[in-house]
Amino acid sequence: MNENDRSITGFTMLAHGIFHTYELSIPIFIVVWLDAFDVSAFVLGIVVSIGYGLIGIGAIPSGVLSDAYGSRRLIVASVIGMAGGFSLLALAPNVVVLAAAVIVWGTAASVYHPAGLSLISRGATQRGTVFAYHGVGGNIGTAFGPLLTALLLLVLDWRAVVALLTVPALGVVALGSLIEFDEDAAASTTDGGTAPTTLESVVSDSKLLFSTGFLLTFLTIMIYGVYYRGLLTFLPDMIGDLPQFGTYVVLGRAIEPAQYIYTGILTIGIFGQYAGGRVTDHVRTEYAFFGTLFALGILAFVFIPSSGWGLAPFLFVCVGLGFFLYATAPVYQVVIAEYAAADVHGLSYGYAYLGMFGFGAGGAALAGSLLTYASETGLLATLGALAFVGAGIVLSLLTVSSDSR
Repeated sequence: MNENDRSITGFTMLAHGIFHTYELSIPIFIVVWLDAFDVSAFVLGIVVSIGYGLIGIGAIPSGVLSDAYGSRRLIVASVIGMAGGFSLLALAPNVVVLAAAVIVWGTAASVYHPAGLSLISRGATQRGTVFAYHGVGGNIGTAFGPLLTALLLLVLDWRAVVALLTVPALGVVALGSLIEFDEDAAASTTDGGTAPTTLESVVSDSKLLFSTGFLLTFLTIMIYGVYYRGLLTFLPDMIGDLPQFGTYVVLGRAIEPAQYIYTGILTIGIFGQYAGGRVTDHVRTEYAFFGTLFALGILAFVFIPSSGWGLAPFLFVCVGLGFFLYATAPVYQVVIAEYAAADVHGLSYGYAYLGMFGFGAGGAALAGSLLTYASETGLLATLGALAFVGAGIVLSLLTVSSDSR
C-alpha cells in the first residue's frame, strides 16, 4: 500500500474498532439486563432493535453528507456521539432510559459506515486490501470489546463497566486527529463527479442506483442484516442455555462459559474479515458473496444439533460461523463499490447500511420473539433459510452483472 492507503487504513481501523466494541458489547449486557430490569427477551429485543435500527435509518443522511462534505469530520463526530450514548446508558435507572440511551448511541453509530466506507472507496487505490484491514480493525473491536466487557463484569457492576467503555473512544479521537490523508486520491483520477447536495439530485442518483444490479445487492444485504442481528443479539444467552455451558462457580465467582465462546466466535471473525477482503482481489465478488451466504445457511441449521455431537464438533461449527459471518462483510462492501459510481459511493453505502442495520435490526426482534414463543432451533432454522434465500438472489445477480456494471 502507498502512504495514503496506509493512513486511511489506520484511521478507519480505529473508528471501525470502536463502533463494533460498542455494538457487540450490548449482547453481553443483555444477559445482565434481563435480570436488572426484570424484562423478557421479547421486550429487550424490541428495545435493542430500535437502537440498532437507527444505525440503518441514519445511514442515508450520513451517506449524502459524506458525499457532499467529506468523511473525516463525520467519523470523528460519530465516535464522540457513541461514547455519549454509552455515558447515558451507565446512568439508566429503568428500561425507558435504557432505550433512550441506546437510541442516542444508534443515532451516532449510524454515521460511521457510510462515511468510513465511502472514504475507503474514494481514497484508497488498493481498495480490496484496505477493506480487508478495515474489517480486521472492526473485528478487533468485535472480539476484544465483548471480551473486555465480560472480564470487567467479573469484578465490577455493569454500570461501571459501561462507563469505562467510553474511555477508548477518547483515545480514538485523539489518535485519529493526528493522521493525515487525501480523501479523494483514488476517485479523482477516474470519476470526478459532483456529490449530491439537493433532494432532487439525491432522488435522481437513487433511481440510477436502483436501476442496476445494486437493487439485488441491496436485497441480499437486507437478508444478511437480519441473519447477523438475529444470530448475535441473543447468542450468549442461547449458548448459555445449552446444558454443557451453564454457569460455573470458580473461586467463589460465577463464570459463564457462553460469554467466552461468544467472544471466541467474534475473534475468529478477524480472520474472516481479512480473508473476505483479500479474496475479492483474486475472485469474482459475486462468487465469494454466494459462497459465504451458502455456508452461513448450512452452519445455522447444524448449530444446535452440533452441540450434541461433542465439544470438538460444536466448537468447529462455532469457528465456521464466526469466520463466514464476518467474511461476508468486506465481500459485499466491494460488490457495492463495483455497482456504484465513485461520486455516489456515500449514498450507495448509506442505502446498504439502511438494509444491513435498519431492516436488519428486525433480526433482534425476530430473535426475541422466536426465543420467547418458540425455540432456539426455530430461530436458527429461520435464519438458515434466510441465508439460502440470499444466496439465491446472488445467483440472480450473476445473470445480470455484465449489463449492470
